[in-house]
Amino acid sequence: MTKMRFTVSIWEEEGVYVSRCQELEVASCGDSPQDALDNIHEAIELYLENARALGIIKDLEPALTSRHKFTSVIEVEG
Repeated sequence: MTKMRFTVSIWEEEGVYVSRCQELEVASCGDSPQDALDNIHEAIELYLENARALGIIKDLEPALTSRHKFTSVIEVEG
């Protein structure tokens, strides 16, 4: 099985921690950062299971298997 790498962001929103996977645009939440991370992990696994069943996993693999990913935080006034 191919090792896949995901970028997950977690932030606090009104007392709940929201987690979001950048590559799949999947989100979840939890009462703590660890809960949010555990829940997004489960959501990603379910998403991948469905992608395999639908035969679309190959379309996702380049973004999921890349060894080199870069993220940045920028500020924009709005």
